[in-house]
Amino acid sequence: MQYQNIMYNKKTIIVSNRLPIRIEKNNNELQFIPSEGGLATGLGSIYQQGNNIWVGWPGYNPESPEEEEFIRQELQRLNLAPVFLTEDEIQGYYEGFSNEVLWPVFHYRLSYAVYDTDNWNTYAQVNKKFADAIKRQDIQETDEVWIHDYQLMLLPQLVRAEYENISIGYFQHIPFPPNELFRSIPWRDELIQGLLGADLIAFHTFNDAQHFLDACMHLLGLPLHNNAVQIEDRTVFVEVYPMGIDFNKFSKLAASAEIKERANEIKDFYQNRKIILCIDRLDYSKGIIERLQAYESLLIERPELRENIMLYMLVVPSRDSVPQYKALRDEIDRTVGHINSVYGVNEWIPIAYFYNSFELEELSALYVASDVCLVTSIRDGMNLVCKEYIASKEQTSGVLVLSELAGASKELIDAILVNPNSIDQIREGLSQALFMNEIEKRQRMDENIAVVKKFNVNHWVSIFFNRLREIKKLQQEEKARKVKIEVKQFILHQYSSATKRLLFLDYDGTLMHFHRDADAAIPNKELYVTLDELQSNPSTQVVIISGRPQSTLQKWFGGREIFLVAEHGACSNYPDYQWRYKDGLSTAWKDPVREIMSKFADRTAGSFVEEKSYALAWHYRKAQIGLGKLKAQELVVNLQHLISQHNLQLLLGNKVIEVKNSELNKGKAALEIVADYKPDFIFAIGDDATDEDMFIELPDNSITIKVGNDKSRANYYVESQKEALHLVESLAKTK
Repeated sequence: MQYQNIMYNKKTIIVSNRLPIRIEKNNNELQFIPSEGGLATGLGSIYQQGNNIWVGWPGYNPESPEEEEFIRQELQRLNLAPVFLTEDEIQGYYEGFSNEVLWPVFHYRLSYAVYDTDNWNTYAQVNKKFADAIKRQDIQETDEVWIHDYQLMLLPQLVRAEYENISIGYFQHIPFPPNELFRSIPWRDELIQGLLGADLIAFHTFNDAQHFLDACMHLLGLPLHNNAVQIEDRTVFVEVYPMGIDFNKFSKLAASAEIKERANEIKDFYQNRKIILCIDRLDYSKGIIERLQAYESLLIERPELRENIMLYMLVVPSRDSVPQYKALRDEIDRTVGHINSVYGVNEWIPIAYFYNSFELEELSALYVASDVCLVTSIRDGMNLVCKEYIASKEQTSGVLVLSELAGASKELIDAILVNPNSIDQIREGLSQALFMNEIEKRQRMDENIAVVKKFNVNHWVSIFFNRLREIKKLQQEEKARKVKIEVKQFILHQYSSATKRLLFLDYDGTLMHFHRDADAAIPNKELYVTLDELQSNPSTQVVIISGRPQSTLQKWFGGREIFLVAEHGACSNYPDYQWRYKDGLSTAWKDPVREIMSKFADRTAGSFVEEKSYALAWHYRKAQIGLGKLKAQELVVNLQHLISQHNLQLLLGNKVIEVKNSELNKGKAALEIVADYKPDFIFAIGDDATDEDMFIELPDNSITIKVGNDKSRANYYVESQKEALHLVESLAKTK
């Protein structure tokens, strides 16, 4: 499955911290060296097409304006656009904020975080620099932008501010931490808001996606619907797309004669001992020390394995001038030296340790030669080493021992999964791998091969872009329903042309904004003026239709020539302003429902039960965010048997669970008034699930409007309660 940009005038702009190329200067001559990384491989089929482009830092600072211009021209031929960073910017944005705040916090190492305001300012400045570089690419709003990773978390919103309708995707390659860890960052709100400029935000694992959604809800108080966040009139989707590798590249390399020969040389050099292979970048998230301790424990517990196995450990240099990384390297050196000196003999060294980086061909030969691949990340977004190992094992035997805290463990369930913090589990996992029979090895490996082969990097790219385009189409359909200027003019024209108008107005969340304290949501002077102005027109009749009790509506609006419908239609003062309740409605169900709701109110601080004549409501407006939602879900489950037994209706409102007689709903109540009143213009507006009954039941030619961009049966929507009130005010001013 290959990526295709089928729209002729559309281009794709990939943005990442680094370009898929590095520049080196040797003998006063610049060399442009392509990257072998997984991202560069996977996106090569995109940025090299047509007028697509990749924006990023080339890892080199020009020594003169002439050299900078030469680099720009050379990179332009490769569809690459450089963002040149000064040494101060590299220190503050990359080494500072990205790697001293985001990296440790996102890998659950709060004690390593350094919250420096200057570094934050530089991070914001460099993100702006990337945004300016994108603007120079002759961007059109039909283009697509795909932004990669934590160094550019502010960039989606910066691009959105310039191009309102452009498609923006963001992919995070490292974990996203739980809300309680993420909130420790002083600039956490700005980071979330930056990401929410995207249309599609994707992570490797379900847990990471949920952590991000939790942060949106707990920190910014944003409404969530399944895997989506509502930002004004735009729905942002948060999804899970585990990154794959170029399976065919590693499989073909492993099958080549040159690699097989080199693999045999490696096995011969180590006298055909069983090789346990580890390949990591130097980082505290990789669990290298715990792995060495587990290996030593294996040599102690299983002395018969001595001289028959060896640990081949390759550590790729990374930031070893930073104190934490230098200390880690020193500890690795000491631990390896200790194990080799204590357990080694003249003919056998337990650990072959290399602090270096190898060419791809040498890595492939190591994958083929090794009997076990050991990955013990303490925390990892994905870890592609284990997938490369699997892709190299179609023709040879091997076992993968994998940390359950690496993102790859969610897919590669046929590996031996271990807790990387447990020395005992790693040791036993290694022992199981070394003594596993060939049939089980092949079965496990074949299952993992099938996963890695199908969900390869091309598949990853394709499904991401397909989903981004689906989302853009959904957003366009949503915008077509928005009450924009032309839609508003149409509504006002229909209103002014009518001779007998009927307006159904919800109260909470529509005429008055939502309050944490329901009793505080009393009408203000401005609302009374608007309603009186509407009702003063002899051709207009206002009906306030609400879930509020009859006594409340009477207190607030009694004495006006406004009709009132309370408790979702249980009682009404239409047509003579005298209140009447529906006849023949049972309340026998209330005692068992009240008992259950009261228990949940007792267990959940900030929640309470409201009793109405023919309804009971469990409110959790003041409950702890998240806890209230969780308890609401539990309450729904506990009420289900009573709902079916008594023929009741359960309503999931805005931080309220309401149970009422199924014979009652706003739709039926509104339709009864319409049938008697016989208007030639019907207008209905509301904000929650109870109003959907009204949108469904009213005649097709009605103007129905949802407050908020949730999925709705209404014809149109406005973004907020404020916009809803402005629209009602516009009707009042229309003559």
